Amino acid sequence: MYLAIYFYDVVVAVHVAAIVVAFGVTFAYPLIDAQVRRLSPRSLPAWHEIVATVNAKLTTPAMAVALFAGIYAAQDRHLMGKSWVAVPFAIIFILFGLVGAFFTPQSRKLATLAAADVAAAPGDGPVTFGAAYEAAYKRVAVVGTVAGLMVLLAIFFMVTKPGGY
Repeated sequence: MYLAIYFYDVVVAVHVAAIVVAFGVTFAYPLIDAQVRRLSPRSLPAWHEIVATVNAKLTTPAMAVALFAGIYAAQDRHLMGKSWVAVPFAIIFILFGLVGAFFTPQSRKLATLAAADVAAAPGDGPVTFGAAYEAAYKRVAVVGTVAGLMVLLAIFFMVTKPGGY
């Protein structure tokens, strides 16, 4: 039996793995967030810092690996002009911008706002989050939903390959 593994196939596997690493956890964020809000609202400042750290130290580097592996794979097979390559390519650049310019700073802002609201709460009593926190939280939730849909759209294009090879 002969098993051939080509470098191109390894690069595609690295590309797919990097996408899973970059974005997999982000789909769990709303569930984790809801649990933290329900079970331990005083932990929200730490939760938002965790999200910012994951964005900076996991999501962004994994997106870079996915981008470079994707560029190599598309160039190797002369696919750069295909819509199923161009659309995800555009999406990943938009996501780079969103992670760097929106999600990471907004997560840090949410951590700061939540910390102030927790500090203002009496003793071990309930925490009431202010209007500034709730407005920022809603913005992040809406943009996060859009970003998640963009990831799914990119996957759809990469898998279905509209227009073919």
